[in-house]
Amino acid sequence: MGGDGHVRALRVAAGGADLARLVCVRPGRPLLDDDVHALERAAAVAALLITREEAVTAVENKYQGDFLRDLLLRRTADPAYVAEHAATFGWDLDRPVVVVAAELDPGDEPGTSAQRRQWQERFSAAWRQVTVQLTPGSPAVDFSSEVVCLLPVGPDDEQGHDIVRRVVLAVAGDKGGGRRPFSVGVSRVATSLEGLPEAYAQARRAVEVGRRVRGGGSTTFFDQLGLHRLIALVPDGPEGNGELRSFVRDVLGPLAEDTTEAADLRETLQVLLDTNFNVAEAARVQFFHYNTMRYRVAKLERLLGPLSADPHLRLDVAVALRVLEITG
Repeated sequence: MGGDGHVRALRVAAGGADLARLVCVRPGRPLLDDDVHALERAAAVAALLITREEAVTAVENKYQGDFLRDLLLRRTADPAYVAEHAATFGWDLDRPVVVVAAELDPGDEPGTSAQRRQWQERFSAAWRQVTVQLTPGSPAVDFSSEVVCLLPVGPDDEQGHDIVRRVVLAVAGDKGGGRRPFSVGVSRVATSLEGLPEAYAQARRAVEVGRRVRGGGSTTFFDQLGLHRLIALVPDGPEGNGELRSFVRDVLGPLAEDTTEAADLRETLQVLLDTNFNVAEAARVQFFHYNTMRYRVAKLERLLGPLSADPHLRLDVAVALRVLEITG
């Protein structure tokens, strides 16, 4: 510092983690030993206060997360109980909302479990900060691997598209959440508490399908999934007996296999569908000779049937390719 002044910065730390910096500025004359000793004591007190606040916040966040999870999974049915706890948290649940599920995208570097937890905490803190500023009374909680929030929709934004984009933009900007890419899924509008569990399932499905179809860093609205939206409504786990995967195998046969040759033929098949089986146009798109494309069409029809003559078969094949795109 210029002149006879003095500046001293001290690290505020606890448990091996940096919590803050304490800075003392004395213009006009240097700091004395007593001043430095007082600064060190102040840093110790600050570390205790910050640690206590973080512990209290962690407990509150977990309690809020458990409550909202129970609400979204239909474990809480008593309206009076819900209203009492929502008021305690400062949440306004008596309005139309969209459920938003946000997940950090997997990175190239795996990171340690402590690092991943730190990334998630920073991510959830960014969502809480943004929702408090832009939509007071909106829940935004950390579900460990995802952040879930309920954003209100208004008369000028009946589907919630505008408020979602504003919040996502803010989180990805200067609020700390944009340090790592993330994907977002958005439900239909839920007009009551009874509609929240279904809306949460839609948001979860939207983020999953959006990431598969569009890649990471995408915001996907359930109502904009098109055909993918209908496919997403069919369970493909044990509860659905793998019906989607069975459909793909039945329709595509050997083209459903995870081989380079099958993937190459699927690409050609998709181009043919996109060009309404115009062989010349498909050959131009794929940079093939016309006769090469004719050979490929003949091979596809040997495997799948009369694609060029049967529109119903082409529809089945087109849907099967979309299912494979979603289910991987």
